[in-house]
Parts: sequence; C-alpha cells; structure tokens
Amino acid sequence: MDPTHPWKLTTERIVIAAMLAGLTVCITLIPGIGFIPVPNVSGNATTGHIPTIIGGIVGGPIVGLLTGFIFGLMSLLHASSPLFKDPTVAILPRIFIGLTAWATFAALKRFSFDVAAISAGVIGSLTNSVLVISMGMIRGYIPANGVILASFLPQVIAEAIISAIFAEAVARSYAIVQQRLVHAPETKAREELPY
Repeated sequence: MDPTHPWKLTTERIVIAAMLAGLTVCITLIPGIGFIPVPNVSGNATTGHIPTIIGGIVGGPIVGLLTGFIFGLMSLLHASSPLFKDPTVAILPRIFIGLTAWATFAALKRFSFDVAAISAGVIGSLTNSVLVISMGMIRGYIPANGVILASFLPQVIAEAIISAIFAEAVARSYAIVQQRLVHAPETKAREELPY
C-alpha cells in the first residue's frame, strides 16, 4: 500500500494521533474547557471534539477515528449526566467526527484549502452534535420534543463556529510548516564542513 494512502498507518500519523489524543485528554480534564456546563439535557457543551476534527484534517481517517475514540472515552469517564454514561451515546458517535472531517476536507481541498478546513470544522462539529442528539433520542435520554431540541441549537451553532475557526487556523499552520520542511543545499564540499 502507498504510504501516502489515507488509510495507511505511518509513523507520522501515529505521532499526530498520540499528540492529539494527549491534547484531548488534557482539554477534557481541565474543568470548564473541554466540557462547558450549559443548562440543557446534555449538561455540557464541548470543545473536546476539536482535536478529533484536526486529526481528521491533518492525519487522515485513521487518526480521526483514533482521536474520536479517545474523546468518546473521556466523555464517558467524565460524564455528568445519564446521557453520557451510556457508551453508545458517549463513544459511538464520536468515532465518526474525524472521519467526516477528513472526508469533507479531502473532497474540498482541491477547490480551496481554507474553505475545505472551515467546512471540515463545521461538518465534524455537526457530526458530533447530530449523532449524539440522535443517539440520545434513540436510547430514550432525550425526548423528541421540539422545545427541548431547540434548546440545543445555540450550543450546536457555537460549537460549529469555534470548531471552524480552530480547524482552519491549525490546518493552515500545519500546511505552512509542511511546505517549509526543506533542507538547505550544502555550499561546501563534505570534507570542508565543520560537522
């Protein structure tokens, strides 16, 4: 398999996944950062999905899936409401965040890198929100009531905007660093070099 293939697990992708998983753990452990208390059924808004979105964009689908699993696991371990004490709500939907972010970014990047990154941030965030709310309704934690569902709307919009901003900023920074990783040509003969 080609090492640039998106489903190939390379050393670089393992490192990216480990760093973003570590960041996810740190974000979710700091009170008020990863899980922000809100007055609705979910109990918390989140920024913990942002490393998963970034993982999907810069590392591909495998990195997105791994970091999504870590985010879901941290959500389960730090559940403050019955909704997230259920693994099918806390973990299962989160696995798809990085996958949809990667697919969106891969589909749009040839047209515009920035639009692709912003769109991937929005789609990744909406994947989290829609799948968690849907799974909560399926499992009976969230009533299918228009008023209750409308209470999620400000949270969903805020999470999508924040995700889009971070996804674009980090993806653009990562691309700049990747493009500048070149070695300067040697100007002296090998035996003249001091090292």
